[in-house]
Amino acid sequence: MVAEQGGPEDQKPQSDEARSAFVPPAGVEQPAAQSEDDHPTSEFAVPAGLHTDPPSASGPGPGSASGSGGGTGGEPLGSAFVPPSGYSAQHQPPAFTPAQGIPMVRLTKEAPWQDRMRTMLRMPVFERPAPEIVQKTDDSGPAVPRVLDLTLRIGELLLAGGEGAEDVEAAMFAVSRSYGLDRCEPTVTFTLLSISHQPSLVDDPVTASRTVRRRGTDYTRLAAVFRLIDDITSIEHVEVSLEEAYRRLAEIRRNRHPYPGWALTAAAGLLAGSASVLVGGGVLVFIVAAAGAMLGDRLAWLCAGRGLPEFYQFMAAAMPPAAMGIALTLTHSTDVRPSAVITGGLFALLPGRALVAGVQDGLTGYYITAGARLLEVMYFFIGIVAGVLLMLYLGVQLGAQLNPEARFVANDRPVLQILVSMTLTLAFAVLLQQERSTVLAVTLNGGVAWVVFGAMARTGNISPVAATAVAAGLVGLFGQLFSRYRYTSSLPYITAAIGPLLPGSATYFGLLGVAQNQVTTGLASLTTAVATALAIAIGVNLGSEISRLFMRVPGGVEGGPSRRAAKRTRGF
Repeated sequence: MVAEQGGPEDQKPQSDEARSAFVPPAGVEQPAAQSEDDHPTSEFAVPAGLHTDPPSASGPGPGSASGSGGGTGGEPLGSAFVPPSGYSAQHQPPAFTPAQGIPMVRLTKEAPWQDRMRTMLRMPVFERPAPEIVQKTDDSGPAVPRVLDLTLRIGELLLAGGEGAEDVEAAMFAVSRSYGLDRCEPTVTFTLLSISHQPSLVDDPVTASRTVRRRGTDYTRLAAVFRLIDDITSIEHVEVSLEEAYRRLAEIRRNRHPYPGWALTAAAGLLAGSASVLVGGGVLVFIVAAAGAMLGDRLAWLCAGRGLPEFYQFMAAAMPPAAMGIALTLTHSTDVRPSAVITGGLFALLPGRALVAGVQDGLTGYYITAGARLLEVMYFFIGIVAGVLLMLYLGVQLGAQLNPEARFVANDRPVLQILVSMTLTLAFAVLLQQERSTVLAVTLNGGVAWVVFGAMARTGNISPVAATAVAAGLVGLFGQLFSRYRYTSSLPYITAAIGPLLPGSATYFGLLGVAQNQVTTGLASLTTAVATALAIAIGVNLGSEISRLFMRVPGGVEGGPSRRAAKRTRGF
């Protein structure tokens, strides 16, 4: 019974599911199975049938590994770190360079947003590359009104802080593109900001504007705005939503100034005293000039608290130093130079920041903003002139003997003057409310500017105007390099550094000549002061442009210029 059940005729064929795909078919002879433990294999073993070069007589190198590889009878295998047998260091083969080139390794992040946006600002809209949305938005797209409002508020802080019109436009353009708004056109004038966004040629444009009514000098706030813009435009996946950007912007507005009021008054006195020593004064001149400047600063604060315009604030601030200089003249003191006292007070009042910004806007093509800034500088200068002239006329009526020919330039104190110029720059930086981390760099920049000016104008007997232009050019160059290294604005590194170069003495002697009815001499000295001021502004801008020549702007058009400019011939 058992044999009948186990017969082959009664066995049923196996189904396809019970048969493995890896089972060899019937009738195919298979080699005898070998134990893998007895013959281990490796993916790095030399295949069977491949004969390698015989080892050298000296045996394997220091990096070789001996052992049975797996198919060639235990020949030694070479290491991956041993050069091939046919390689010779004296006759090495030429290196291979891919057709697309070897990618450059960047040790730092991309260039600042100012350089990236300048590439596209002056390009036609249809030539601009497609924007890469840095900040994420919801599926419905960016909130156009809120993005435009945020852009205008950021531009307002920059323009009120003294930034140039071109940099303000670049900032507004960068923020709008980072949130996905292409085809935006920002417009900046002296008191009005506007931005227009048109999604396509068939859609209606959306335009928003904002008026700048108040201006203040706070470079700490300016640096904070630059950090916010850098985070918004960063391509390193820094998430800054609209709500987060508004929150940070509100914190920037609410932050207090880094220096209290008494520190600003003391800085004004230190600036005036250092300037008086710079033009030949002594210790007593330093003390008197510092006292006059601090008194003038307090009068200016009083006028500002009463709501008087800045014209009268400058006029009130210029009167105490001039009055103290005339009082010293009336006392017939031979040890004190009244002219140095008055000149020191003028150094603390000359609007060098507004002058540089105005000339920079004119050179970059923003003529409306440049005209308004230069008109503001003219009003400030007239206010200073009115205050000083009022005191000088009063001194002449009282019999004060003021000599407009007493040119005081000391050539025998170069080390002291370098130290004093750096002190002047330091005080100027405090007046501008700069961050403490930038004070040392701008102080050194001011010392370098004075060294260059002294070497050219006093040692080399070169024209003071030309020497001032060269020194200001170095200030602009170093300021741009510092700002690119810190990814911030260049104003904190430039404005205070030009303090020692301001034409305080030329301004004073020009006003004194006019007060004493020596109009020709006075106008000649005032012309020198104006030429020196323009040399400072043009030199700073030229130094900034030279620095951009050596900076490659990534993100722009391949092979294109870094910034397009107007091209005219013979004025038309």
